[in-house]
Amino acid sequence: VQLVESGGGLVQPGGSLRLSCAASGSVFNIYAMAWFRQAPGKKRELVAAMVDGGTPYHVPSVKGRFTISKDNAKTLYLQMNSLKPEDTAMYYCAASRGGIWDEYDYWGQGTQVTVSS
Repeated sequence: VQLVESGGGLVQPGGSLRLSCAASGSVFNIYAMAWFRQAPGKKRELVAAMVDGGTPYHVPSVKGRFTISKDNAKTLYLQMNSLKPEDTAMYYCAASRGGIWDEYDYWGQGTQVTVSS
């Protein structure tokens, strides 16, 4: 499985971005997909995750501002609104053969999001 992210960039506080993650290869193995992020000097954290037909999960710090979704072609999205400087990080798409709380088997290369005036 290959995952390729796009959509990152520089945005002012309060602005919006939409990240995309295109999955290819043996996508029939994938059950859960997620977005993680890692800021400099910090641990990687789960931002949002979902499985088809399930209720998406969003970490409390982004709930109400970010929305995870997926289309039928296994492209994962993260709509990010009301962005804050603390959202600045490298964002990674990940896919799991298990559930959203299981180990993630496949990772993208990451896309940088910078929130700054």
